[in-house]
Parts: sequence; structure tokens; C-alpha cells
Amino acid sequence: MFAEPWEAQAFALAVKLSEQGHFTWKEWASALANELKAAADRGGPDDGSHYYHHWLAALERLVTAKGLTDRAELETRKEAWADAYRHTPQACRTGRRISHRGQC
Repeated sequence: MFAEPWEAQAFALAVKLSEQGHFTWKEWASALANELKAAADRGGPDDGSHYYHHWLAALERLVTAKGLTDRAELETRKEAWADAYRHTPQACRTGRRISHRGQC
């Protein structure tokens, strides 16, 4: 179902925010449908390989529209996550254990 851990996290975040009442699942479905349509209109591939990229884009649009965060905060957090990823050894990112001394 999920090719990468971030996909599962994005999925769980959308579910949790909806459960907490920040948006309805109908609002979520509409936001995702709009994002998928926009991608199709841009000529994006329709093979499912970018589905969670669209999921994340829809989530970002929805949380900013609902005032849960703003674009600047999203960009700050995205850069922090990207920086952490760049500084995490490949073995840790793939779930392999490096040692019992604190790595991974």
C-alpha cells in the first residue's frame, strides 16, 4: 500500500485531522479530487506512482485553507524534514539496523 514511510504518515495525518474535526472526509475527498484533476490537466502520469505526492499537496492546501498552519510554516517544516533525511544514513532510511550503539 505504501512505498515509503512518509506516504503512511501523510495518510495517517489526513485521517487524524479529519477525526479531530478539522475537516470532514467529504472536504478531504474533494481536495484530493481537485489535486488529482489539476495533475491530470498538467499532463501528469496516471499510473499511481505520484498518488501520495498529490495526497500531500491536497493535505497542504487543506490545512492552510483551514488556518491550521500557513505556507511559511509548512516550508520551514518541509525543509527541516528534508535536512533530517539528508543527514540520515541510507541504512536507517531503509529500515536496516547498523549497530547496537545508537545508530538506527
